[in-house]
Amino acid sequence: MTLDKHKIDGIPQITVKTLPAADFDQQLIQAGYSKLGSAPAQGNRLKVWWTHPTYTRVEAIYSPDRAIAITAYHVGS
Repeated sequence: MTLDKHKIDGIPQITVKTLPAADFDQQLIQAGYSKLGSAPAQGNRLKVWWTHPTYTRVEAIYSPDRAIAITAYHVGS
């Protein structure tokens, strides 16, 4: 639960530990990100990759029911 510990390019710094997934997703979409894919993550959570034409890819982890965005960070190049 560390959304507030990482800076995601293109969106304002998140200052809370978690967000409703719909709110988090909307921020990414408004910044020009698109969903790239998803896979199961540790602890029965869901991992989603977001891509952007300019910024580095983002990996986000959601609760098992995909209702809460738990953390997100830039990965790769």
